[in-house]
Amino acid sequence: AETFRDGTGGARGHSTAIYFLLEEHQVSAWHRVKDAAEVWHFHAGAPLALSMWEEGSALVEQVLGIDLAAGERPQIVVPAGWWQSARSLGEWTLVGCTVAPGFEFAAFELAEPGWQPKQP
Repeated sequence: AETFRDGTGGARGHSTAIYFLLEEHQVSAWHRVKDAAEVWHFHAGAPLALSMWEEGSALVEQVLGIDLAAGERPQIVVPAGWWQSARSLGEWTLVGCTVAPGFEFAAFELAEPGWQPKQP
């Protein structure tokens, strides 16, 4: 659910914010925002595995969560144009995402089902 759109940046806005729940066995399919960075924020539940990939580079795997000693991070930035996919590492995870400049579907690309990044 979109919870914020900064109207001071024109029709697009400087930034937008959403939150959503990923349940066990659900996946945020591979997608990218072509022209805006996306910041993932951990809110509650189990840690979340976030995979990121830029064409020509190696796959980056990080864990979104609050256990800093275990290497988890409470927020993770996905640079503009990078492919990303996420899944809960438990029963459920509540996350938020902030996109800057604001999210627009015209700049969003969803990969075909079964698509996987090509490793260099």
